[in-house]
Amino acid sequence: MTSARTLEVLTWRYSGRVIISDSFVVADWTDAGTHPGRPIAGLHVHRSDDEAWIVLEGRLGFQVGDEQREVAAGESLLVTRGTPHSYWNPTSEPTHYLLVMTPRIHQLIQALHAGDRKDFARIFQEYDSELLESG
Repeated sequence: MTSARTLEVLTWRYSGRVIISDSFVVADWTDAGTHPGRPIAGLHVHRSDDEAWIVLEGRLGFQVGDEQREVAAGESLLVTRGTPHSYWNPTSEPTHYLLVMTPRIHQLIQALHAGDRKDFARIFQEYDSELLESG
């Protein structure tokens, strides 16, 4: 049986809790709403990993493939592997959400937020993903 561990995370825009197991990661994040409409993540694709969002409070805007939509509190969205996507807080109010991802996507996020590299397209490639447009 795999035991999960919880740790505090602080990145350039988010603070919250993260639950990590061998097969999935759940990140509890809040976007303060200080940059409405600005992508939290630029348009990108994960070749081998699915990713899901559960909005607890507020709203998130998404581009999934060619479609744009908003997801309100109490709703969720799954993006399957191979699908280009981006997301943002469309309001100036805080949005609280859970991001459910694979360990590889979590490692990608950690690498992007480490602050020691600026070659973001290359970082995405290292985690079987591709940055299509920067945020």
